Amino acid sequence: MTDVDEAITRVHHAEWARVVATLARQFADLDLAEEMAAEAFATAVERWPVDGVPPNPGGWLTTTAHRKAIDRLRREARRGEKHREALMLPDDTYEPLGDIDDDRLRLVFVCCHPALAPEVRIALTLRMVGGLTVPEIARAFLVQESTMGQRITRAKAKIKAAKIPYRVPLREDLPARVTGVLTVLYLIFNEGYLASNPEKDPVRADLTAEAIRLTRLVRALMPADGEVIGLLALMLLTEARRAARVSASGELVTLDEQDRGAWDRELIAEGHALVRARLASGQAPGRYQILAAINAVHTDARDIRDTDWSQILALYNQLVRVDPSPIVRLNRAIALAELDGPEVALAQVDGLPLDGYHIFHATRADLLRRLGRSEQSRAAYDRAIELTGNTAETAYLIRRRDQLAGP
Repeated sequence: MTDVDEAITRVHHAEWARVVATLARQFADLDLAEEMAAEAFATAVERWPVDGVPPNPGGWLTTTAHRKAIDRLRREARRGEKHREALMLPDDTYEPLGDIDDDRLRLVFVCCHPALAPEVRIALTLRMVGGLTVPEIARAFLVQESTMGQRITRAKAKIKAAKIPYRVPLREDLPARVTGVLTVLYLIFNEGYLASNPEKDPVRADLTAEAIRLTRLVRALMPADGEVIGLLALMLLTEARRAARVSASGELVTLDEQDRGAWDRELIAEGHALVRARLASGQAPGRYQILAAINAVHTDARDIRDTDWSQILALYNQLVRVDPSPIVRLNRAIALAELDGPEVALAQVDGLPLDGYHIFHATRADLLRRLGRSEQSRAAYDRAIELTGNTAETAYLIRRRDQLAGP
């Protein structure tokens, strides 16, 4: 890969959502915004190797995409209202709250409009703001690519037909909208934390950084919202471990084997401070606040042997009451294994409706391994390897499977 190719890849990670969001505001058309952004990047692939990477790549891409959109509208002889918007006459399509005026945050709220079904809001935001491909989103939802593609297409059409405004909601409307926004920001972060696409880097720092940035903006809009604070703390405490998560050979390093000296202590301190502030509030915590507290316990331990598993299990017990989903129960069982042993944990795991989820099978493989049931463990590893798309996870699971004794 040439230096220009690497530059284009970096710029795509950094600028895709910004270009799409800017065009979406200017033209109020998600299809047009996405298509013209893609054409602008295609033009960059052709021209930058000859002309060189421009000093302001994001500005170049936005300008190029804007011009292409204008050309498209002229060709289609639909200049009227959209052309006026494209010329960026006084923009009164949104009302900034305070000092916050961010195209990508505005696009998140558009995609999370209550007129759209919850699962559609999430998928659309992952596509438009996170820049995830349809196959990546389909894997996250455990559905067929064609099904997911149809959902996203219908969602964009509904936004257009319903004339949903491209703006951050009015302050009084924020509480009703924020839950869906936090969900998609967390999913964008998770895709960066361990990418599902085997053709992408196993950890995508561009996505985790963008999710954190947008969550900070939401916090500025809603500084007293406990779940916003909880999600920010959760992201910071997870991001703090990024440098230790993948080995030099490209293999996943699990929490118990990570070099804790490589953890980012500034992020941990900020996350811990947020968790302590929420505990001091005396208010009943929500899902993200409890998850942040669990991560605070993990990051408070200087060695895996110092981990307070009793406290972690107590927090998971609290989380199950708030969110009794199978994935939460799976994670609770992992903590339970540290206190009551793998056999007790396996009894909790077996029967969970998570056959399409690779971590379910990886967890079973580890528990079976600890019980000395090598043949069953190997089969569980095989299923986990089949389902995972992350290259670092795949390498880790293959090594663990191959360490098992033969039949």
